[in-house]
Amino acid sequence: MKKNLFPISFILTLFYLCSCNISNTVKAQSETHLGPELKSIFINGDSIHYIDIGKGDPVVFVHGALGDYRTWQAQIDTFAKNHRVIVYSRRYAWPNQQTMIDSSKHSFASHANDLAEFLKKLDPGPAHLVGHSSGAYITLLAAIDHPELVRSLTLGEPPVMSLLPPPSPTDANPFAKAVEAFANNEQEKAVHSFVGVVTGDSSYFSRLSQYNRELMMMNTQEARANVTLQNIMPPVTCNDLKKINCPVLLLGGDKSPSFFPLIINKMEPCLRNKEKATLPNTSHGLEYENPSEFNKVVLGFIGKH
Repeated sequence: MKKNLFPISFILTLFYLCSCNISNTVKAQSETHLGPELKSIFINGDSIHYIDIGKGDPVVFVHGALGDYRTWQAQIDTFAKNHRVIVYSRRYAWPNQQTMIDSSKHSFASHANDLAEFLKKLDPGPAHLVGHSSGAYITLLAAIDHPELVRSLTLGEPPVMSLLPPPSPTDANPFAKAVEAFANNEQEKAVHSFVGVVTGDSSYFSRLSQYNRELMMMNTQEARANVTLQNIMPPVTCNDLKKINCPVLLLGGDKSPSFFPLIINKMEPCLRNKEKATLPNTSHGLEYENPSEFNKVVLGFIGKH
């Protein structure tokens, strides 16, 4: 892997829908949406919460930076009809209790290590990994380092910025407003700006339901670190991608900001066994914005492998 040349502005890709103030109302709504028992497992020094339901080939879902296990509400029951579904909240995501005291230790590599240890401890056998945004990058890193754990990969717009030319030093940081708002402890303003950039829609956050706005705000701890730290994404090269032998689905939205399809187009020729799909009427939210099409495409891909 080559040296990471990309600045903090590229943390834009870490977006995903979910999070805010933990209230009894939100907890009750969450429990209504997700009936299965919430379990916990101790890995790498911390308890990680997850759901494990259904029978069949294992499918493991990995959420993005502003998400938690509830990100996959629209997938759990559908996939569990014929598969063993494992959905977990990554370190620092609700309802896990970790506090990011030393943010310098935060990186995608540490999350990939968590995922590998999680899979080893549950021991479901080689799994179909389904990741979105930063979660897709994390599953990609895990697949490169631990191919024995992976049966297939579904990568929903992973932020592999190392495949693109570096930006000019004079380029403005599109996340400057979010960085400033986080510095001023204006959490909602920061998330509003952040989400607007990654979806290409400045009104996106304000048009969400109260429930989903609250969910988005629950997981700001990691997002705040993501926009203030550099070199948290281990760079991945085309040669790294050529090492992956399992089937890979590259998934995007037809309304996503242009750099997402650029990354996917750069990844495609480097992968040996791949498919590509684009969800209609969908931005970076993918499984959240168009769950029926997302489920259809991913289940079809998994079914072939």
